[in-house]
Amino acid sequence: MDVAAELSGVTPAEMRSTLARFATGVVVLTVGGEHMHGMTANAFSSVSLEPPLVLCCVARTATMHGAITAAGHFATSVLRADQEASARHFADRARPAGQAQFDAVAWRPGELTGAPVLAEALAWLECEVADAYDAGDHSVFIGRVLGSGIGDGGAGLLFFDGAYGHTDTNEGSR
Repeated sequence: MDVAAELSGVTPAEMRSTLARFATGVVVLTVGGEHMHGMTANAFSSVSLEPPLVLCCVARTATMHGAITAAGHFATSVLRADQEASARHFADRARPAGQAQFDAVAWRPGELTGAPVLAEALAWLECEVADAYDAGDHSVFIGRVLGSGIGDGGAGLLFFDGAYGHTDTNEGSR
């Protein structure tokens, strides 16, 4: 058992199992330019409306960590329920590196950062890194939102209990 788990009384396996019961939205984080990379994430959240800030958490061992750190910016595409294949693609460690990993999806470069924005996304944001904090084996990147947009709507992709699902968009459920 590692020291952190010993001190907290919660093992990494217990933490993963417990938090699997928390439904999250699914996004693809992207970086453009020289460090072009994409990664599926569910550790993403709004932080502040004024100024507009979001956060994403990325393992320090992940390729995305180095890409965000080097580029100083990132984009986030909020996935629709019918974009599960894109979520699985950007979670697959065997996918091609660099720009080639984007050949499997429709995308456009973000107007402000050049980071790929996935076509058909429910929403997207382009951000510059405002701060980064070490937090266990991850870094928490605070992104100052430079621009954002919304797509045509539809159900959102969720991740719950180790599986993908979607939001219910029936008017009565809101």
